Amino acid sequence: MRKLFLLTVISFSLSHFSIAQIDAKATKETKALYKNLDKFSKTNILFGHQHATEYGHGWSGDADRSDVKSVTGSHPAVIGIDISGLSGRPVQEIEKNSESLRKNVVETYNRGGVTTISWHFSNPASGGGFYWKDSVSVRAIELIKPGGSHHEKYKEILKTVADFTKSAKGKNGEAVPMLFRPYHEFDGDWFWWGKGHCSREDFISVWQFTVSYMRDSLGVHNFIYVFSPDCKFNSEQEFLERYPGDQFVDMVGMDNYADFGRDGKYNLKAGVQKLKIISDYAKKANKLAAFTETGLETIPDKNWWTESLLKSLKAEKINLAYVLVWRNDTKSPTHYYAPFPGQISVPDFMNFYNDPYTLFEKDLKNIYR
Repeated sequence: MRKLFLLTVISFSLSHFSIAQIDAKATKETKALYKNLDKFSKTNILFGHQHATEYGHGWSGDADRSDVKSVTGSHPAVIGIDISGLSGRPVQEIEKNSESLRKNVVETYNRGGVTTISWHFSNPASGGGFYWKDSVSVRAIELIKPGGSHHEKYKEILKTVADFTKSAKGKNGEAVPMLFRPYHEFDGDWFWWGKGHCSREDFISVWQFTVSYMRDSLGVHNFIYVFSPDCKFNSEQEFLERYPGDQFVDMVGMDNYADFGRDGKYNLKAGVQKLKIISDYAKKANKLAAFTETGLETIPDKNWWTESLLKSLKAEKINLAYVLVWRNDTKSPTHYYAPFPGQISVPDFMNFYNDPYTLFEKDLKNIYR
């Protein structure tokens, strides 16, 4: 049996909560999502999957389908999309990508789920890719910051993102709330915005400008802003080394594959400690916290869901709004992070699904109220 009860969000006064968004003009639906994520994080965690409804293991573009739903009967509570297709491409292609993403976001919202946005941002100064090795070694952060040679181009790109964001409307014309997670894993060097390719000051300048410009100049009021390095920290001080300030962040998080079984190496104790650092800081700063990316590629450990992930999430008194695992590739026989029918970890994933601590889309009621 799926949980003994479904969690229902009861109407409440938003003023009863101490956390506050950095956007005073956030839409009422975005404010409600923010407060409800905080409420859920005290007793539960939402499960998420990247690109869950766009494609999966051996399929693409099917209506109302996800590998998670094929296994459990429910979509993930949180669905990850990526806005890489909204820059560095011809206008017609950007328009087509925007239309496809908008449809995905609106359908998720209408079902009662949550969208989180990552941004594998092609280097805007070199015309290369998002990986440093593909970016023609151009240190673009210092070029797109205020006063930089490519700052105006960056503003044009942000306007494209804002136009897409504001165009995603619910049934009553309301802007769909989204979690926006730019410049993720910046403490590594694999992306052109990584710490080895820009100064701390320039990174913070670009982050602060991005938030301010989207919110104050472009009128985007349906974003919750998420700060998420990779796992290359062991203290709060290290975690906050490139933190842009509490007035520019709504949610803190972490991407961590390394401690949770990548290449057969487990260091769950370290992973839990890093999650606690994030959760503790969020409580102190009146922010939300999340496990923004994790997973075990190919899931060869049939009990990974309950013995590694769930036990880690429950090991300390941590409050996390959601945990998201990476995508299931359409063509690759080995690049997947969520189970599909017949995959070896399905029985354990059902135990994970049925645990009262985890929430999937079917468990969310009135999360935008």
